[in-house]
Amino acid sequence: MHDEFLCHVTAYGICGGRRVGVPLGTYRAPTLPLALWWLRDRATWIAERLDPRPGQAHLPEGALMPVADDTPDVPALLRAWCTDVERQERAAEELAGGMLLRVATRDDTTEYELLAESVDALRMARTLPHGRATASV
Repeated sequence: MHDEFLCHVTAYGICGGRRVGVPLGTYRAPTLPLALWWLRDRATWIAERLDPRPGQAHLPEGALMPVADDTPDVPALLRAWCTDVERQERAAEELAGGMLLRVATRDDTTEYELLAESVDALRMARTLPHGRATASV
């Protein structure tokens, strides 16, 4: 059983013609439930910032802009991942099995990536000649 997990959230975009990653948070979770809770919390945090409720006092006039109809709805995708019991169970199984968990979605300008992996699996991968196993969600 893997007992400790390293979690990262990153946003990627293009700046000056180059792909640039902006770290949005890192957490070393002491348990599997806390790792999944933190990833769901960060996914919700991103969704709320991308899709705030109009009319809230902290939003200046004109801060919200419409997007094209074919633009992926990142907030809805992240919220759906958070509430999908099957996907959460599958994520827990993969992490418990030592696999890398990757949740990624993008809109027309930015990719949002949530990663988690076992600290034990990271340590073991250093001793293996061929790296580690991964899985994407």
